[in-house]
This record gives sequence, structure tokens and C-alpha cells, in this order.
Amino acid sequence: MNRLSTTGFRGLLLFGLISGGIACFAADLESALAKMDQAAANFRTAQANFTWTTYNAVINDFDDKQTGTIYFRRSGSEIKMAADITTPTPKQVLFAGGKIQMYQPKLETLDVYNAGTHREEFETFLVLGFGSSGEDMQKSFEVKYGGDEKIDGVDTARLDLTPKADNIKLHFPQIILWIDLQKGVSIQQKLVETNGDYRLAKYSDIRLGQKIPDKVFNLKTSGKTTVTNH
Repeated sequence: MNRLSTTGFRGLLLFGLISGGIACFAADLESALAKMDQAAANFRTAQANFTWTTYNAVINDFDDKQTGTIYFRRSGSEIKMAADITTPTPKQVLFAGGKIQMYQPKLETLDVYNAGTHREEFETFLVLGFGSSGEDMQKSFEVKYGGDEKIDGVDTARLDLTPKADNIKLHFPQIILWIDLQKGVSIQQKLVETNGDYRLAKYSDIRLGQKIPDKVFNLKTSGKTTVTNH
């Protein structure tokens, strides 16, 4: 009888610890999402330096690295994104008006992709963690709290995302965001592919609410540029 009582007590204690942990995680998740909601409500512009790297599972190493500056601007319901890639090869990427344009000055080529019916999906990825609210994110992803982590000295909340849409999950079954707990935006993102490859984006020197010139969102092509529509 004493043995059963002891076992039962331990079981209740274990259950209590687990339940307490789940409740704590839930509170931390709600806190992180609330911070994103607050940042999204006041979001107008963002500018940051970035490093984009691609991990290749076959060679067990990173095989691509790009650096530059990224810009976001929201006007009403419209969101624009511009990325000025400086290394290793200069490129300009622009998302506006439901189109993605990639200009390569050295090759004098401009590729234009019409998002069409998939515009919402493009916007979800391109502004993920920048201007997107926690509430909106939960509409497109199952969100779990992964714990608090320091990234480059910044206190962050790690959020583990599983896409709800099958066509997105087919390419990126797992997405991880690290949300700056002060600014409410993402300073690191990891997009994991089905084959084990992943893309890692890191953002630094993030500036919110500053005026961004219109020219940033206009591609500077030459008269010799070859345009290809996809």
C-alpha cells in the first residue's frame, strides 16, 4: 500500500512538473506573439544588413553565401521588399505589386516572376518576421515555442513553425524564427527543406520606422537589359 502510494505521488508530481512546463511554454509563446503583434501594429519600414547562407546536406557544409542590405515598406495593405545583394555577385531583388524581379547588372538580365494566385504565399515568406503579426502568422503556420536563446548577444524567442498549406510544407516542412524580444522582429530565420538542406538568414543593424527613399524600390536597369518573364 505504501509502495502504491509512493508511486502515485511520484506520478502526480511528474504530471505536475510537465503540466507546469507546458503552461510556462504557452505563456512564453503568447508573450512572443504579442510582441510581434505590437511591432506589426506600428510597422511602417525596416532596413537591415543581412547574410544569407545555404547549407548542402550532401557535402555537409555551406555552399553559398550572400550579403547585402534589405528594405521593407508597408503602405496600407501593400508590402514592398527590396534586397541589394553586394557579394559575391551584385544583384537586386524587388517584390512589389505581386511581382518578384531579380536584376543582375553584370549579366544585364532581368527575370520577372508573377506571383499571381500565390501572392499571399510569397508575401508570407518575404516578410516573415518583418511586419507580420503573431496573429497572422498563426493563420499560415502551426507555431510552437522553442525556448529563449541569445543570438549574437540579443535575447530572442525561438519559434518553430510548420506550414499549414501542403504546397509550402512540400518544400519547407520546418521553419524556425528567432524573434528579438525588444523589437518584435526576426533577427534569424532557418528554412529547412525536405532533403535536409536549409537556408539560414541573419539580420543585423535593424532600423525600424526610418524613411526609405523611393529609389530603393526602383530597379536601375540599363538599355541593354534582357527581360525574361516567367
